[in-house]
Amino acid sequence: MKRPLVGSFALALFGAGALTGLATSPAAAQEAPAPTQKAQKAKAPSFEGTVALSNCSGSVVKMPNSQPDDKALVLSNGHCLEEGMPDPGTVVTDQPSSRGFTVLKADGSDAGQIKATKLAYATMTDTDISLYETDSTYKDIESKYGVKALELNAEHPEKGSAITVVSGYWKETYSCQIDDFVHQLKEGGWTQKDSIRYTADCKTKGGTSGSPIVDDATGKVVGVNNTGNEDGEECTMNNPCEVDENGEVTVRKGINYGQQTYLIAPCVGEGNKIDLGREGCELPKP
Repeated sequence: MKRPLVGSFALALFGAGALTGLATSPAAAQEAPAPTQKAQKAKAPSFEGTVALSNCSGSVVKMPNSQPDDKALVLSNGHCLEEGMPDPGTVVTDQPSSRGFTVLKADGSDAGQIKATKLAYATMTDTDISLYETDSTYKDIESKYGVKALELNAEHPEKGSAITVVSGYWKETYSCQIDDFVHQLKEGGWTQKDSIRYTADCKTKGGTSGSPIVDDATGKVVGVNNTGNEDGEECTMNNPCEVDENGEVTVRKGINYGQQTYLIAPCVGEGNKIDLGREGCELPKP
C-alpha cells in the first residue's frame, strides 16, 4: 500500500508494501509493454470528484444504482483509516465517523468540504478499501460545488487498458496501463487478491493511497491505488510480492499496484447502503 502521510510531509508507518518474493531481473520486471491502440487514443481524466483526506487520496463514487438524493460515498484505502490499519481478517462496518474530505474541481482546485457520518465499510483482507457515507447527497455536491461523482465500473477491468491514477492529496495524475492481474499480493501480514499491476509509468508515491484508478476510455473507476514495492525486499512492509497459483513468488522493485473495485457494486443496495448479504456480494464479511 502506498503509505498515507501524517502532517504535511511526514511519512506514516504504512507504505507501498505487499509481500515480495524471489526477485526477477529488475529490467524485465519494470519493462512496460508497447502501448495498445486503446491506450494511445485514451484521454486522461480530470480531478473532478476526487478528494483529499488528511493523509491520503480518495474519490466521491456512485454505484450503477445510486440516485441523486442518496448520501454520497467516498472511496479510499482501508490502510488510510484515522484509527490505524485493520488487522488481517478484520472487517469494519457502520462505525461513526466525522472525517472531513476536500472535494476537488476538474482543474484540481478546491471546491469545498464534505463530512462523513460513518465509516460504512473497511478492510485490508483480500482487498484494501474504505467506504465512508457522507452527510451530503450527490445532488447537494453537484448543486453546491458543481462537481459530479465518479461512476464505479461494475465489471472486471481489462488487461492493457489505459488508466490514470488521480491523486486528490497531491493534485497529481499518473498515467499508464494495466500490465496484468496478480493472483495474490502479499505485504507483511496482509494478502490482497486479483490485484491490478501497473506498467512502470505509474510511479505513485506516499499520499496517493486511495486514489481512484480511472479507465481512460470510459471515465469510470476500476480500482483504488494502494501499494508498490519500494526497495526490492520480499513480502515486507512497503515491499509487496506477487504469489501465483503455484505458490511461486516474484518481486518487482519499483512496480506499483491497485485493488479492483467492481466487487463493491453488488454489495450496495437501495439508498446507497452497504448490504453484505445481497446476492452476488463477495466482499469479505465480519
